[in-house]
Order: sequence, then structure tokens, then C-alpha cells
Amino acid sequence: MKIIIAGAGEVGYHLAKQLSLDEHDITIIDIDNSRLDKIGSSLDVLTLAGSSTVIGILKAAKVENTDLVVAVTSSEAVNINTAILSKKLGAGKTIARVSNDEYISGDYKDMFKNLGVDNLIYPEDLAAIELVKLVERAAATDVIEFENGLLTLIGLKLDKNAKVIHKSMKEAASEYNAIDFRIVAIQRGLRTIIPSGSDIFLLNDQIFVITNPGGHDKILEIAGKDKTKIDNMMILGGGKIGRKAAKLLEDEINIKIIEKDKEKSIELADMLQRALVIQGDGRDIDLLAQEGIVDMDGFIAVTEDAETNIITCLMAKHLGVTKTIALVDNVDYIPLTQTIGLDSLINKKLITASNISRFIRKASIISIASLQGIDAEVVEYVVSDNAKVIKAPIRDIKFPKNAILGGYVRNGEGYIAVGDSQLLPGDKVVVVALPDEFSKVEKLFL
Repeated sequence: MKIIIAGAGEVGYHLAKQLSLDEHDITIIDIDNSRLDKIGSSLDVLTLAGSSTVIGILKAAKVENTDLVVAVTSSEAVNINTAILSKKLGAGKTIARVSNDEYISGDYKDMFKNLGVDNLIYPEDLAAIELVKLVERAAATDVIEFENGLLTLIGLKLDKNAKVIHKSMKEAASEYNAIDFRIVAIQRGLRTIIPSGSDIFLLNDQIFVITNPGGHDKILEIAGKDKTKIDNMMILGGGKIGRKAAKLLEDEINIKIIEKDKEKSIELADMLQRALVIQGDGRDIDLLAQEGIVDMDGFIAVTEDAETNIITCLMAKHLGVTKTIALVDNVDYIPLTQTIGLDSLINKKLITASNISRFIRKASIISIASLQGIDAEVVEYVVSDNAKVIKAPIRDIKFPKNAILGGYVRNGEGYIAVGDSQLLPGDKVVVVALPDEFSKVEKLFL
């Protein structure tokens, strides 16, 4: 597939990194030569200096022969104009990153499609939805739901109470064979492991488990976690992500939202019905104490400053808050945050890149997601009539070494994949793999 990516920032870079592993023909356009040099030196892609809203630049990138144009610059106007121009010049499909939530409402989708923009991506909305899932399953570091929760991927950190410490995968599977779950990845330090039966669980491992609704509580027990429920939560930052998350959660949880800017605070107070809005600097420990941070079950920091988010979450954790979540948009910080005591983090740029990737893969993909801070990706496929995976039971399929089939949904029920499982056309299958294995996995589902 021939793809043009407009914007060589972190979204564009990580999108190109994901796609270059699948041998797509990728051209990246940006006005910043230093960004292009960085990408060109590390990825097998073509780079083109200039504005993606200049017709001559788009023609130089051979837009008329392009299957997909993805516009993910920091400018909403540039992205929309790039998509419109590209479509008029002959591009197959177009995607534009936007920063206005009004545009993604159903009322305007047809209007943008008629203009030439096939899909709109709003990163703040994606990040807020991710936050809500993490709050709803407070013991988890990561939560990804498939088919409305028929299958769920849960990330959990193994502490001293975990029952699987020093046991092998095979031993754990044998001991808890009545449980519907499959461990599909282990993060150990900076290393990501797609586990086999001989892999041993160690203290402080972060494990990722595919389970169905019947296995949720037992998985928490095995990992040494209780059924943490958040009743009182403090949100630092009343920007787009903070206000969206507060709006989604305020009917279920007692929320205090702290915003430094006076005008934003007034807007929040008008928009939110139940949440309490406090104007003040969330870095002020006296303010946090005054507003009862020690009584909070959860603390979310989603300001525009990653350092503030990390520090305030660590401070909240020190004061006894059970669940902390930080917005960390500097990708370089992600490996560090996994080791210093943060419960969960979100990165809207990686979320956006993963969301866009599902439009590009060759096989029948329903959804795709990246696990924050680790190399593995999670993809949900629908099994086609001629897919190679239906030819034999799972144990007889030559699956790539660093890939694992976690579970599948059939007729409204979620099942965990075992050796005897036989996939059928129409099944929706969840696969976890290291990025460079997906080109091999994809061929099994074509």
C-alpha cells in the first residue's frame, strides 16, 4: 500500500514506525527538516520537505497514486485542507487529525466526507475514553475491551501478594485450569516477552491477560489485587481530556476537578452537573490537602505538562491514593514512568497512531491498540472464509514465535484460545504480538 503521512511529529513518527514494519511504501511530508532527518535516518521511508497544503508538494509525493493520506500535523486546518486537496487530486482514502470535538459528531461526518475527508481522528476523545476504562477497572494498569467486554485485555503488576510469583506459565495454567484467561505478554524492565510455557513469573513483572467476564475476579486474586473501586476522584487539569473524562464519570463517581485558569474553571462549572470545580494550582500540596486528597481513591493528572502530571501523581500515591493515572505525552518518559511507581499512564499520540493503523492493515481488522510503554500491539481480526487459521486446530497452526492468539468471540460469547480451539469464519480473534511479527500474522488471516 502507498501511504502519505503529513506531519513528522510523534504521531506521524510512531505511525510510520508501525507501518514500515509491514513493508508499505511510505512518504512523510513536513516543513521541519530536522524532524525529517530524524525519521529518515531511523526508518525505511521517503521524506519530503514542504507544506502538505501545497499542491506541488502533494504531486511530488505522487498523491494521485496513493492509497491513503493521513494528515496528523499539529494544525487542524492543515490536516483538513491536506485531506481535501489529496482527495481531489486522486488519493484513495484520507484521514485527518482534528482538535475540535464538534467535528466528530455524527451530524457532520457526511459533510466532511463530501468534502473529501473520509475519517476524522480526535486524540483527546480517544484519551478520555481510555481514562474511563482505567478508572472502571482500578486495579489494572491497562484495559482494552473487545466486543463490548466479551473479551478484555487487562494489565496487572505482580507484587509480593501475587500467587504466581516464581511459577512457570505451564504451572499457572495447570493450577488455575478452571479459569477463563490467557497470559499473552510480560513486561520485565524494558523487555517485552510473548510468553511460552517455560517462562517464569517474577516480582514486579507487568503481565497482560486476556479474559472473559467470568474470569475477571479470579485474575485479580491470582495477581494479588483486590477489587478496588473508585468512589472519590480528583482530576488535575480541566482541558479537553480532563473535562471529557469528568463528564463521562460524574454520574458514577464523586469528582473534584482542579483547574488553574479562571476562565476555564467557569466554563467547567457551567458544563459539569455534579463534579465540583476548584480553581487553583494542583502542584500546591496545601491546596490538595485542603481539598481532601487523602480521602481520594483516585487521582488523574492530565495537564499539558508531563512533569507536573508525573510529580503530582507520585505525590498523591505517597499520600495514600489507591489509583493514579498520568497523561504523559513525551514518549521518552514512558519507560521511566513504569519503574517509579505510577499505576497507569496514557499517551494520546500513541493511542492516535494505533487507532489510525487499523485503517491500513491488509487483513480484516476490527481494532488495533498499543500497550503503553511496551513493544507489543493488540489486534482484533475477523476471520475470513479463506483464512489459513481455519484449516486446523490452533495448536497445529504455525503461529510466529513472538505472537500469541489470546481469545475469540463467536455468537455473542467470548472464549479463551486453547490448543483444541478451531476457529471458524466470522470469529473475531484477539492477537498480541511484537510489531515486527504482524506482517506474518496478517497472512494467516487473509
